[in-house]
Amino acid sequence: MSHSPLLDLSEHPAELTADVEKALARARSFVQEFEPDLVVLFTPDHYNGFFYRLMPPFCIGLQASGVGDYGTAAGPLDVPRNIAEGLAEAVLDAGLDLPVSVQMEVDHGAVQPLEKLFGGINAVPVVPVFINSVAAPLGPMRRIRLLGEAIGRHLAGRSDRVLLLGSGGLSHDPPVPTLAAAAGPVAERIVTGRPATADERAARQKAVIEAGAGFAEGTVPLRPLNPTWDQAFLDLLETGELAPLDDWSNAWVEQQGGGSAHEVRTWVAAHAAMAASGGYETTWRYYRPIPEYIAGFALTTAVARTVAGAQ
Repeated sequence: MSHSPLLDLSEHPAELTADVEKALARARSFVQEFEPDLVVLFTPDHYNGFFYRLMPPFCIGLQASGVGDYGTAAGPLDVPRNIAEGLAEAVLDAGLDLPVSVQMEVDHGAVQPLEKLFGGINAVPVVPVFINSVAAPLGPMRRIRLLGEAIGRHLAGRSDRVLLLGSGGLSHDPPVPTLAAAAGPVAERIVTGRPATADERAARQKAVIEAGAGFAEGTVPLRPLNPTWDQAFLDLLETGELAPLDDWSNAWVEQQGGGSAHEVRTWVAAHAAMAASGGYETTWRYYRPIPEYIAGFALTTAVARTVAGAQ
């Protein structure tokens, strides 16, 4: 599922709102019919929980809470500690160096899917897996695939119903600060993690809303969305053969999709986990380039081949 802070913050054309809500309703129906016992949520962060004072390539939360940005809920997630610890141990045993956090903070990238699909931040047991998708330098895509595969192999041994959820936009290049260009209080905040003041948070939200409106009107010169690249990425995921992603350089991803297109890493991890646990079949796909959200916006559903064969 893609996310966007502009999904609920701004007024949009009625047709757009109805179209996206119809897609979200279908995704909710899929989730309700599946009735997961556990959700493993691959999520980025936007300098709300992870900062340059220590920026890991990925991290598993043993406990987590929402920060409440862009109108999403604040408060604790229902993280089953023993399951999260077992998952972390399995990834480490697979040869990947994996940090853990007992005070993980997650932003709208994690909370919005939980609210839209389940109705609340703690409505379902969830293990959050942070994947750095914003803060350069980024590791190679191959490491994200291997992370997903390690998680998938471990989950395949469970008897309960596990939903793998990747949260990220496809092509998009919103006004997110970079270490190379940031200065003053912005640079301080993305390095030290100093909490944003109420005025800073309000100003940031106002700037994003104005950028989305201006981008849709053609008055804000952000990098164009790239539906061709987005659809090609979704096509590749549907094949279940993810090794070609190893050849995608970070520079090429950014050139094709913009600075925040690296959020597709969450999709890669989720699909790699499904592939490693026995393969999958995509059952539904929604895609729309949405300038009002500053994002190529997509939702897809897939089921394990063992489930598909039983239907």
